[in-house]
Amino acid sequence: MNVAVIKYNAGNIRSVDYALRCLGVEAVITADKEVLKAADKVIFPGVGEAETTMNHLKATGMDTFIKELRQPVFGICLGMQLMCRYSEEGETDCLNIFDIDVKRFVPQKHEDKVPHMGWNTIGSLKSGLFKDFTREEFVYFVHSFYVPVCDFTAAETNYILPFSAALHKDNFYATQFHPEKSGTAGEKILKNFLDL
Repeated sequence: MNVAVIKYNAGNIRSVDYALRCLGVEAVITADKEVLKAADKVIFPGVGEAETTMNHLKATGMDTFIKELRQPVFGICLGMQLMCRYSEEGETDCLNIFDIDVKRFVPQKHEDKVPHMGWNTIGSLKSGLFKDFTREEFVYFVHSFYVPVCDFTAAETNYILPFSAALHKDNFYATQFHPEKSGTAGEKILKNFLDL
């Protein structure tokens, strides 16, 4: 299987690559649009800041290109947020694959810490990413912004308020958490994506 990871100015690509290698997949990490277009599966990872990253994607034409991909595409963390319509982080227009805005976490009480960081459960699972999941699983989050629960929500988590832990629309899949850092559950999610 031909798996490509989009190379751009956002971190975390190496840990995604390592997780794929553990599944026996040698991914190509590239910004070459022809290589990406020819891949069976595309992964759009991300750790970073929305405005800077969107500026980079626009400058390289990657903003329109990603939306035109027809094979399964998997956005991770910032990758998921950039697939939304707009982010409050830097007041940034994003890719608008998912017609929903990204909001900033606002602590409601003293013990609410932002960023939401560490292990939390996912529930209300509704996507091929979660095939054979029979109970709530713990996955690893690091984020200060969230996507509200909406028509595209494929998994939910509760921190300060219920939010979308995963999104799905057509050939686009995304998780707010990091499957590559989520142990056995994350490995299963990556494998399910590769099996789509």
